[in-house]
Amino acid sequence: MTDEHFMKMALAEARKAFDAGEVPVGAVVTVGEQVIARGHNMVERLNDATAHAEMIALTSAFERLGAKYLPEATLFVTVEPCLMCTGALYWGKLARVVWGADDEKNGHRRVTGDTWPFHPKTTITRGVLGEEGALLMKEFFRARR
Repeated sequence: MTDEHFMKMALAEARKAFDAGEVPVGAVVTVGEQVIARGHNMVERLNDATAHAEMIALTSAFERLGAKYLPEATLFVTVEPCLMCTGALYWGKLARVVWGADDEKNGHRRVTGDTWPFHPKTTITRGVLGEEGALLMKEFFRARR
């Protein structure tokens, strides 16, 4: 399985958010070739500013594995994680984080700059199907203006 395969699953989650009137971000957590959790933004539905796709997926993954750390897991997310989600990824000790579109306005790099905010053993891959994730975000916000 490729990064693109799992990112397509994350994009499907983002479309669920889009259809529900949520900011269209989706996430998938894998261990090896197996998807163990999925999530999409639910901020409006749950009336909870912390209900980001990454947080929903991470919580589900922790529960499913009965663990507070995910050192063998990879998170695929359609848009660069924000500072809050990056903190959760740090504490979750994920092996890898893969994101699609960079987010200059709300992504963690706006605050962290060149400082590494992830766990020291975490590796990052950026830009996987990033155009698709960015297009979905643009379409969502264009419809609301």
